[in-house]
Amino acid sequence: MQVQVSGHQIEITPALRDYVDARRERLARRFDRLTSLNVVLEVEKNRLAHRAEGTLAAAGRVLHADAVENDMYAAIDALFDKLDAQVRRHKEKRKGHGREDIRDLA
Repeated sequence: MQVQVSGHQIEITPALRDYVDARRERLARRFDRLTSLNVVLEVEKNRLAHRAEGTLAAAGRVLHADAVENDMYAAIDALFDKLDAQVRRHKEKRKGHGREDIRDLA
């Protein structure tokens, strides 16, 4: 999976990059057909808030989520929680369509 981490008005430190990578591994364990992840971290100075946005390309789907928190690490956690929920729903939809057991219909 290709991972790109960028920042607006914030320098992406190795610690932030490692934290995003550690959270990404949880998504990769849940669903192995993920192709790319683009994470944008931003500091909104007028609101004193930290924002994390993520776009995830999965098999047949592009998922997007964002989170705003008072701490950057909390924003990253919230972002990946939202992406994880979307990946879980996407995986269930892919698994559930057209695979009914014929014996259940009889």
